[in-house]
Amino acid sequence: MPRLSANLGFLFNEVPFLDRFGAAARAGFRAVEFAFAYDVPPPEIAARLAEHALECVLINAPPGDLDAGERGIASLPGREQEFAASIAEALRYARALGCPRIHVLSGIVPPGADREQRALRQSILVRNLRAACAEASRDDVTLLVEALNPRDTPHYLFSTQAEVHAIREDVGAANLKVQMDFYHTQVVEGDIASKLERWLPHIGHIQIAGVPGRHEPDIGEINYGWLLRRVDELGYGGWVGCEYRPLRDTLSGLAWRRRLDV
Repeated sequence: MPRLSANLGFLFNEVPFLDRFGAAARAGFRAVEFAFAYDVPPPEIAARLAEHALECVLINAPPGDLDAGERGIASLPGREQEFAASIAEALRYARALGCPRIHVLSGIVPPGADREQRALRQSILVRNLRAACAEASRDDVTLLVEALNPRDTPHYLFSTQAEVHAIREDVGAANLKVQMDFYHTQVVEGDIASKLERWLPHIGHIQIAGVPGRHEPDIGEINYGWLLRRVDELGYGGWVGCEYRPLRDTLSGLAWRRRLDV
């Protein structure tokens, strides 16, 4: 049975952020993850984790200006110092929360960018990640990069598993792994199980959602009953993040865990 983590950016939105920790614990989760909570002081989050005996297994590094359409700054020219500061801030939260993983958003490529411009962005990303991994290693933190599908995140730097693993190999840091979201993988290229088998030693976190609507995992075209059993058979020892949008309310939607026997 995979270990499930509740993504508090997607689940339990019926209540304010800090109340979602208790809601997740009462629903049977023993771990949580979330993208951005940099407006909440770390001690307040840590207190909720302790109160409800929860592990924080994943956070995101600051993404840049979301309202302006940024989805990470790790590959953006001229933003290297800002990126280094964002990693320092993420590590400050990770230390306070006992969180061992940070997802680093890589950034958007301008529409119409040619091969040379994309290559420049990738070279900046690799340099930034090498420096960030060196910093994160001091706290025994693993950094993660993720391929995002172009339907949900147009013009993201990469969208396939092969591309994101090529970045990982180029960086060459032991504490850089890939966050494999089965939802994004299915939207872009499918054949999820084969990709999982090929790159399993380099996968640091898994996330799930139904396709096409990004709702509960038992809604849509992915056979999660079989796929999650395969995750166990392959010996994956990490967490599986529930990063989906409940079709109705979070609690009633969680019946998928019983239906899929997870």
